Amino acid sequence: MRLVITVNQDWFFLSHRLPIARAARDAGAEVVIVAGDSGNGAAIRAEGFEFIAMPISRKGLNPFGELATLRFLRRAYQRLKPDLVHHVTIKPVLYGSIAARLLGHFGVVNAVSGLGYVFTSGDARALTVRPLVKLLYRLALRHPRSRTIFQNPEDLSDFVGMGLVRKDQAVLIRGSGVDCARFQPSPQPTGRPIVLLASRMLWDKGVKEFVEAARLIRAGDQAARFVLVGAPDVGNPAAIPVAQLQEWVSEGTVEWWGQRDDMPAVLASASIVVLPSYGEGLPKVLLEAAAAARPLVATDVRGCREIVRPNVNGFLVSARDSVTLAEQIRRLINAPDIRARFGAAGRKLAETEFAEPVIVEQTLAVYRQLLGDRFQN
Repeated sequence: MRLVITVNQDWFFLSHRLPIARAARDAGAEVVIVAGDSGNGAAIRAEGFEFIAMPISRKGLNPFGELATLRFLRRAYQRLKPDLVHHVTIKPVLYGSIAARLLGHFGVVNAVSGLGYVFTSGDARALTVRPLVKLLYRLALRHPRSRTIFQNPEDLSDFVGMGLVRKDQAVLIRGSGVDCARFQPSPQPTGRPIVLLASRMLWDKGVKEFVEAARLIRAGDQAARFVLVGAPDVGNPAAIPVAQLQEWVSEGTVEWWGQRDDMPAVLASASIVVLPSYGEGLPKVLLEAAAAARPLVATDVRGCREIVRPNVNGFLVSARDSVTLAEQIRRLINAPDIRARFGAAGRKLAETEFAEPVIVEQTLAVYRQLLGDRFQN
């Protein structure tokens, strides 16, 4: 049985879908990875998978570039002759599913990890292309031999309600899982508490509200450090300019540690993990922070509220509300006992509901629904 996993970027496959590929291989599948090439192809090949670099633009909708991606996927699938293709992220879902319809001889799993910029933004560009994207989703997600995986029930309900996918083809699997062996609990660090926001540096991750909350708390002489971890996503329309990040650092409001590959150590150094996002599929950083036994403060939006249980492992606040965000962060800064209690509850939640083996088995069950006896572990 040949499985093709198609993702917009090679690094995203390594960070979010590698456990699925390993499990499918262990179950007897030949696994091929198709992804945009940002320099991580060698790491994928080192895992024992064939890697095929895909031409894909993450900036906008140039018709010629989009058609080139669609043609590439059609030719790749025609050559590879997969039994099943698993599409992850928006453009692979849309163009890969259309390519699958044109060929029509294999099963398709689509993973929708969030509504995305086109549905969440109110700017003119997003509003202009939204009808076209809806049309493409209807064409993509109604493939007769397909299932679409959603990470939170609200995205699932919205897509069914808009007529983009049939209810009997929609599946809820909450996230891509967390490696509870890699992200281990550790004692709260000593010294000035570090309040951490780790994500891509995008406006819609609530970075501005985090900075404003930091200003409010520091104005009250609160002894805490506020740290941003992550890089600007230059392919995303919501990317925060490097100059803006450097300005916040220069004024002394926050520290910016940039992109880090040692997230277990980063989380171990933090006292509180914050994600004031405007909307998520299911944020992996909150799963990792919960597994690391860190208390959480996040916005009361889809995706975040799947992980943060109010007054159990963290606090939820309204999106774009930096004042309330500051109040809840300050509350945790001043209460190490609550931080410890929330951290322990978060670890238990990660182990029971979000551990990688749980999510992997749910995904393999979807593969078995489509392939039957051809995929049995």
